[in-house]
Amino acid sequence: MKTSRRKLGDLGEDLACEYLKNAGQEILHRNWTVGHLEIDIISRDSRGLHFVEVKSRVAPLTAQPLDNATKAKMAKVAKAALRYAAGHSGSSELFFDIVTVVFQGGRTDITYYPQAYLPIYY
Repeated sequence: MKTSRRKLGDLGEDLACEYLKNAGQEILHRNWTVGHLEIDIISRDSRGLHFVEVKSRVAPLTAQPLDNATKAKMAKVAKAALRYAAGHSGSSELFFDIVTVVFQGGRTDITYYPQAYLPIYY
């Protein structure tokens, strides 16, 4: 049985995918993994490939969801993205985006941060 935290994450990713599709992106993968690395959403649009980290939270917030996208987490996403790109032919621009989803009563706030960070490789 899924934990409520996992259910919240799944719902946030569902809503993020819907948002990205409405913004003209094609969803290629969800929860793509290689080894111990994971990317929440991999999408594509006319500009290139998007590696999207989704942060879902329920209000009241103790911290902003974007604050939970740590440097270490983003480095792991970047490492996974490099592995993904190496295994897929074609040259595409790579974008590293974040989507935050905040559930507050009956309202849901979705914020998209395109090109939210530059990848750091370790």
